[in-house]
Amino acid sequence: MEYIRLSDERGRANFGWLKSQHTFSFGSYFDSEHMGLSSLRVLNDDRVAPGAGFGTHGHRDMEIISYVIKGEIEHRDSMGNHFVIPAGEVQRMSAGTGITHSEYNPSTHQELRFLQIWIQPNRKGIAPNYAQKKIEQHEALTALITPKGEHGTLSINQNASMYRMALNRDEELTLSIDRKRKGYLHILSGDAQIESDIAGNNGISSIELSSGDGIGSARPRKLLIKSRSEFSALWFDLPG
Repeated sequence: MEYIRLSDERGRANFGWLKSQHTFSFGSYFDSEHMGLSSLRVLNDDRVAPGAGFGTHGHRDMEIISYVIKGEIEHRDSMGNHFVIPAGEVQRMSAGTGITHSEYNPSTHQELRFLQIWIQPNRKGIAPNYAQKKIEQHEALTALITPKGEHGTLSINQNASMYRMALNRDEELTLSIDRKRKGYLHILSGDAQIESDIAGNNGISSIELSSGDGIGSARPRKLLIKSRSEFSALWFDLPG
């Protein structure tokens, strides 16, 4: 398999109020072998202490996605938005020409856990934009974000899509990757055996992965997911 990212090998940061694991290089963590995959540039697993958070700071020319796993995010930005994003919802902020925002854990007792995801846009200098939504799981692979916001999803300024996968124990799902595309699977919870139709340079065509692990590729045309428990993951369909 082409790219395997194990949870305990990710970069780590601990600021007391924030504990984070970085799939790709971010902040003070740098690894030239883990700079992102296609337009997927950042995938951080952030845990924020009660009452703490990220003070007002700026971004530009980036599609920033927050996927809340546990707790809530209180969001404020320079466009005048003030919203709370609860667990299970997804938020997309197009920074475009420039935006400032803050993100806090409004709870006085519960930890906030969310994935901070950055995707590089297909063009710069767009007008900043904000959207959030709760999208119910209606099949094993449910679209959350698509290029044009098709079928009730959130839109994004890139030819990329993000899906939430949910499998029961001992279920199977095959992911197909177009020859001109790349894919990345990040496991949220559970365990699964992942089988590829092409072995990588290390000869691996099957591997057991669990929460926090990831696998990405452009070479295999298919990935077969065999769940060993209740299983959930995010699947990214990315430009080649």
